[in-house]
Order: sequence, then structure tokens, then C-alpha cells
Amino acid sequence: MALRKKTREPLISCYISLQPFIDSLFPPPKPPKHLSQHLLPLFLIHTQLLAMATSITMSRFLSSAATTTTATTTRASLLPPKSLSFLSHRHHPLKTSLHRNLAKPLLKLPFSTKTNRPTTPVVSASISVGDKLPDATLSYLDSAGELQTTTISSLTSNKKSILFAVPGAFTPTCSQKHLPGFVEKSAELKSKGVDTIACISVNDAFVMKAWKENLGINDEVLLLSDGNGEFTRAIGCELDLSDKPIGLGVRSRRYALLAEDGVVKVLNLEEGGAFTFSSADDMLKAL
Repeated sequence: MALRKKTREPLISCYISLQPFIDSLFPPPKPPKHLSQHLLPLFLIHTQLLAMATSITMSRFLSSAATTTTATTTRASLLPPKSLSFLSHRHHPLKTSLHRNLAKPLLKLPFSTKTNRPTTPVVSASISVGDKLPDATLSYLDSAGELQTTTISSLTSNKKSILFAVPGAFTPTCSQKHLPGFVEKSAELKSKGVDTIACISVNDAFVMKAWKENLGINDEVLLLSDGNGEFTRAIGCELDLSDKPIGLGVRSRRYALLAEDGVVKVLNLEEGGAFTFSSADDMLKAL
């Protein structure tokens, strides 16, 4: 209301100052000389009504102009100053259409900001039940300290094999629960037809040998090095721990799988390094 009043007052002042000029261009009508004394009052009433109509028309015009100016000022104030700098050109073609465009709604985004993420984490990998295991070379140090290699195909071809992976040798859960569980249940697993039990980790062969000796493991479980992560990447089970200050880098997710002649029959793949359903007991239940 204050802005409208401020806008109307200059227009009214301008109208008052131009009144003499308007009267000189359109002087009020004078009664004709031959007009009788009886019709003179009617003529004066007609003149007053005409003046009132003119006053009302001008008042409506001033009110409309003030309203338009107020709305225009309000819309323009929503824009940053630099965005209106081009309006300094008096005859700019966009000047007359700017306020029309400001009244239009903003363009809708061509995409939705809503996300349809699942409420529970989804564990996924490039390997799944029914797939043939990709071949890869793994390494280990024998009892004499000589470097030896083996392949996934030689471990699983025409055999029933259990392969389980740990995020890292000497880490607490792997050393205290996961690997010792398979060592303890190895005889029971083999009694159910399992030919090979192998533990795979993205560690070098020297670390795997030291870990084996530290835990006092004999031939119950093979400890194999996937030092370059070749097999881990091939089955899509990388675990990036580069953001951890302990310095593990990229390792393997924890899992346990049962393969028959190289084909995956059971896959218990954990989320990251969790240890919930990839134990030796879980594999016994699956056999």
C-alpha cells in the first residue's frame, strides 16, 4: 500500500500541473447566446456531469497505472541488479516483454529430484549362482619356502570345492573366527564330499605363509594369495578400504562359495567385511 501511494502521488501531481494546459486545449463549453434562461441550468448540470466523468476516468487511469507500476517494480526487484542492466537501453526489444515473462512460472526441471533407493543394502557381484568361475592364477609358498602357483580351474575341475575369502590376513575377525572355523570343520566338510577347501586373500604369498604358521595350520585348508586381486576383480568382489587409516587399500569382500566342477552352487557373499553367514557352519548347512 505504501508503494502504491508513493507511485500514485507523482502521477496526481503531474496531472494537476498539466491541468491548465489541458484546459487550454479543451476549454469548457460556454452556453450559447440564444440559450433561454430556462435551459441554462440544464446546460450547467450537463457540464458538471461531463467534468465528473472525466475526473472518474482519470482517477481510474491513475489507480491502474499505480497498480501496474507497483507490480512491475515488485517483479523486477526479484531479479539481481545486473540482470536488468540491459534495460538501460530505452528501445530494447526485451524491455516491453520482460514483465510479461516475469509473470510466467519458472520452467520445470526435466528430471526428478526424488530418489528411489532401496531401504536395505543390496549385495551384488558379477558372479552368481549358476555361473562358471573365471580362471585365475593364485600363489603360495610351500614348506621349503619355494613359490608355487595354482589355478582356479585346477582347484575346481571335476571336484566339489569350497573357496572362501577374507579381507586381510592377520585381521581380527579373519584370524579369530573365519579361517579357524574352516580349519576346525575341515574333516566334517570333507566327509560330505568336499575335495578342496581354500582360503583366498589379496595379500602376498609371504604374508599368507606367515599367517598359516602363526595359526598352526597344516593341510586342512590351503592359504592362497591373490596378491594382484586378479581373481577378486574377475568375480566382482573388490572391497575398497582406501579411506581407512589402517592402510588396507583394495581387498576382497568376505564370502564363501561352493563350486562343483567350476560352477557356483552356493554363494554366501557378505556386505564388505561383515561376518554373518559365510562361516564353515553355514556351508555345512548348505551341503
